[in-house]
Amino acid sequence: MKQERIDASQLELNEKVVSIKRVTKVVKGGRNMRFTALVVVGDGNGHVGAGLGKAAEIPEAIRKGKEDAAKKLIKVALDENGSITHDQIGKFGSASVLLKTAPDGTGVIAGGPARAVIEMAGIKNIRTKSLGSNNKQNVVLATIEGLKEVKTPEEVSKLRGKSIEEILG
Repeated sequence: MKQERIDASQLELNEKVVSIKRVTKVVKGGRNMRFTALVVVGDGNGHVGAGLGKAAEIPEAIRKGKEDAAKKLIKVALDENGSITHDQIGKFGSASVLLKTAPDGTGVIAGGPARAVIEMAGIKNIRTKSLGSNNKQNVVLATIEGLKEVKTPEEVSKLRGKSIEEILG
């Protein structure tokens, strides 16, 4: 399934910095310090993206990360009670994130990196479990991969050539 491009200029994006790392490169004259910022952006209404920014100063790395994330926005299929439409496992590298639907009133049950993505997407009720690697970058990207694969009942019924009532049971 091809993902359509989302124009970030029309959306009111909020940002959340998931991690800032200091990276050191040893060169002939000593050590070069740089910073890497993992940033998640979203409009709280079903659009979310994650990006990586690298620079000599932290604010510049965050700005670059935000720009990168805005380029990689995805649309998340939500149901009427602010949850995803079906359970899904997102995988990226050795990190896997289990995303489970939840009834109204559950809230967001998620660990740090996955929580940032889910809150920026505007999901109100969900249960998640991070499996495999605990690397923040891979957990964020695995969560986004999982959310990207979530389909609405309408999309599933169109793919299978069945009515929505048959799909929902």
